Amino acid sequence: MIAIAFLIVAMAARYGQWYWLPEYQGLIWKGLWVTLAMLASSVVLGFLIALPLGLVQVTGPWWLAAPAKTFCTVIRGTPLLLQLWLLYYGLGSLFPMIPGLRGSFLWPYLREAWPYGVAALTISFAAYEAEVMRGAFAGVPSGELQAGRAFGMGRFKLFWRIWLPRALHRALPTLNGETVLQLKSTPLVATITVVDLYGVMSRVRSNTLLTYEPLLLLALIYFLLTVILVVIFRFFENRIPTRGL
Repeated sequence: MIAIAFLIVAMAARYGQWYWLPEYQGLIWKGLWVTLAMLASSVVLGFLIALPLGLVQVTGPWWLAAPAKTFCTVIRGTPLLLQLWLLYYGLGSLFPMIPGLRGSFLWPYLREAWPYGVAALTISFAAYEAEVMRGAFAGVPSGELQAGRAFGMGRFKLFWRIWLPRALHRALPTLNGETVLQLKSTPLVATITVVDLYGVMSRVRSNTLLTYEPLLLLALIYFLLTVILVVIFRFFENRIPTRGL
């Protein structure tokens, strides 16, 4: 299958129509930047939200654990595209009705589409990664935590020095896969007028009436981005000491 895929790419590069590339090169770079910005911001913000959501499901009281579990269940149980549309077409249509909001410093951002895209991607990533971190926190052997307490570590130091690093070590391979899936989810923001990489290629298709060449280039770019992500995560996985784990 890999050989067939490379053969198709080689034939497309040799016999395809690529006259449009110089004209749209600038837009492609801008679309790539938007895609990377969407990915990076949603992954970072989503992971920061996922940490407490996963932690309270393991250690928190029921009145914190129950809402966290409900949030993860609802978000994971509904399509990301639906969440995106509810935020943009639903919540976004309510903001102009709030008195005084149009004159505030928030309005230049709320009237744009990209904040809703970032919010939807962040919420989705947080829900999935919270379940991953819940399992990672629960999977840390209790003996290691008891050893930390025996050395006189407080709760914060125990969490920062032992529990969190061990949980991250367990979750890192899954986080790699979730980040790749997040990259593949970013084209959905094109449905709310955000001109990302997919949005640029859609414009190329409509203007040039070409189908295969823009889509093949899009697939190649996403493939290269995926390879880069895998290499980065493998680097961090190899940097974490595994002796005795």
